[in-house]
Amino acid sequence: MEWKKAALVLAAALASAQLQAETPDEARIKQVVEPRMGKNVKVDAVTKTPYGGLYEVRTGGDIFYTDETARYMFVGKVVDLTTLKDLTRERMDTLAGIPSFNDLPLNLAIKTVKGNGSRVMAVFEDPNCPYCKKLHATMKNVDNVTVYTFLLNILSDDSTVKGRDIWCAADRSKAWEQWMDEGKAAPAANCATPNDQVIALARKLHVMGTPTVYFYDGTRTITGFDVATLNARLDASKPKS
Repeated sequence: MEWKKAALVLAAALASAQLQAETPDEARIKQVVEPRMGKNVKVDAVTKTPYGGLYEVRTGGDIFYTDETARYMFVGKVVDLTTLKDLTRERMDTLAGIPSFNDLPLNLAIKTVKGNGSRVMAVFEDPNCPYCKKLHATMKNVDNVTVYTFLLNILSDDSTVKGRDIWCAADRSKAWEQWMDEGKAAPAANCATPNDQVIALARKLHVMGTPTVYFYDGTRTITGFDVATLNARLDASKPKS
């Protein structure tokens, strides 16, 4: 489990660096690199990373890297070859965390309670997302959890139709589970849905794909889970009773 400890240390170091004042080198690189990024592109921040002498360049919800001369731009992800950990994705998830889980507009989500519902998570999902269905397969072995599902219908027009029918069902939670677990579509229906609001929320939170999971402590991830890892994350972020 040493790699997990290392990842936590790295995330803490980067978060701490973000809170500190901008260094002269970071300010210089920001001044040089911003006009080279293209017209109307604003660089939100430049932060020196603990790996390879690279500087992280953040613009919108994206992360790029440059060297200390700001001459070269690296587009892609940084992976720790000793652990195969995607450090760029981990960093993006850290930056995309939310201050308070309860700030989410949970009335726009489908609420599903399993067992005593003591642990909490929110998920952005598309009805036609194959990775979401894999998450549901994992969730069959996870108990005592409350799941808020935001239907982020972005993969196709059919996603919007399926999402509408599920939202309009008398039992949304049951209709959602039947579709994701059994492939049983909800009956055709027509009602007002929060589709536009959810898409706007996803854009605000820089949710770029599905499934994207938020835990109760505000942390976020889009990486795959096994049952043990998911249970550990849910336990670690469990609301205090």
